[in-house]
Parts: sequence; structure tokens; C-alpha cells
Amino acid sequence: MKQIDLNSDLGEGFGPWPMGDDATMLSVVTSANIACGGHASDPETMFNTLVAAKANGVTVGAHPGYNDREGFGRRVIPMEPEQIGRMVTAQIGALHAMARLAGTEVSYIKPHGALANLAARDDAVATAIVKAAQTAFPDLALLAISGTRVEVQAKAAGVRVFSEIFADRGYLSSGQLVPRGQPGAMIEDADEAADRLLEMLETGLMPVIDGDPIPLEAHSICVHGDSPHAVGMAQAIRSKLDAQGIKITGFLPAP
Repeated sequence: MKQIDLNSDLGEGFGPWPMGDDATMLSVVTSANIACGGHASDPETMFNTLVAAKANGVTVGAHPGYNDREGFGRRVIPMEPEQIGRMVTAQIGALHAMARLAGTEVSYIKPHGALANLAARDDAVATAIVKAAQTAFPDLALLAISGTRVEVQAKAAGVRVFSEIFADRGYLSSGQLVPRGQPGAMIEDADEAADRLLEMLETGLMPVIDGDPIPLEAHSICVHGDSPHAVGMAQAIRSKLDAQGIKITGFLPAP
């Protein structure tokens, strides 16, 4: 039987301002990438999201990004790679500590937003993130955008790495995501997203907007938790995959 993980970026509220329907999403996904206080979140939001993830048997990952709440981590902030490594380490450490208080564990690391997209194509940034993970958190795996430099550098360094594809984002022939704001960047129709994923899981090829489909590896599928249609899309995708006999299960077991 084929199997795949379903993940979402959660815990992205701040103070009294929620972001997305985390409670419902945690009943659908098998892994949760929880913001660590950089692009979003705070101690209470982290703690509450961790407790909810534990209650739902969902595997937890740290979701570090640029310290840029105003831009939601979707702007590149000029930094040296070594600074990025320290920033990422500090954020993961914060979530790791809150997980202890919540009685659960962080199992993996997934970079967020502009940081993830930069690391996908920049070897120096990818190496800095991999080195931070390897040095400070050697027991944690990495969840990397499939076919990108983080995946390559993690494998070269001997770090456990799993590959993800996106349900609701368009792809370029380079393997990069279509930049937000450009035509084809977002896929909002749940049936379209689910059908594309089923075809990709069957053929190993991902459709792109600028050429022939490209080969990608997939251990996990991401549905962004901050979009208005996120829960409906995640539910539709899970239902269609289940109907095709594809088991939805974490790429790492829940603690």
C-alpha cells in the first residue's frame, strides 16, 4: 500500500490574533510545522499548539523563519549564512523547550517562507541550516522542499532528510515554487489540487507552469494553514487519497 504524510504550517497566530483553523486542521493532518516565534507565534501560541498536536497524535516539527512578523517571514532579510544558522537554532530551541512543557517532542525541522525558498536554491544558506540542525539538534530530521539544495546538503552531511511537495502551490521547471503574486503561484481549487497530487504520486512527475513535468520525491504533502480554503483543501485531499487506497501516515511517528 502506498502511503504519504500530510503536513500543515500551524501555530502562526500571535497574542490574541489567530491564524487559520488549527484545531480542525490538526484533526486532518499527520504532521504539524509549528512556528517558533520568528515569522509568527509566541510562547502561549506555541504551547497551546503543541498541546493540541499531542492530543491529536500529530507529529511536531519546528518551523523557523526570518524574524519578520510584519512580513510573515515572506521577505528575504539580508543576513550572513552563519547568522541564519544562529537564528534558526534559537527558534528551534524555543519550540523544543515549550514541547518539554507540553509533554511532547519536536521530531523535525522545516524552514518557513522566504528562508525556505532561499535555502532551496542557495547552497551557503542550505548548508547553514543543515549545520545548525546537525550541531544543536542531531536527533531531529529535516523536511525539505523536494529536489532543492537543502535536500542535497542534508544528504551530503548525513542528516536524515525527508522530501515534501506542495498541494496548493505551483512549480517551475527548476523545481522552485512559483513566487507568490505571480500567475500560477497558488492552487485554490481542492479537486484540482487533489487530482494533481494523485497523478504525481502515480507517476513521480510534478506538472510545472513553464515546461514538461519534473521528477520529484515525496514523503509528505503540505497544505498551507493560513489560507482561507486550507481546511477544506486538506479534507478533500485526504478523502481522495484515502479513496485511492493511499494511507495517510506521518513520515515520522508521533511521540
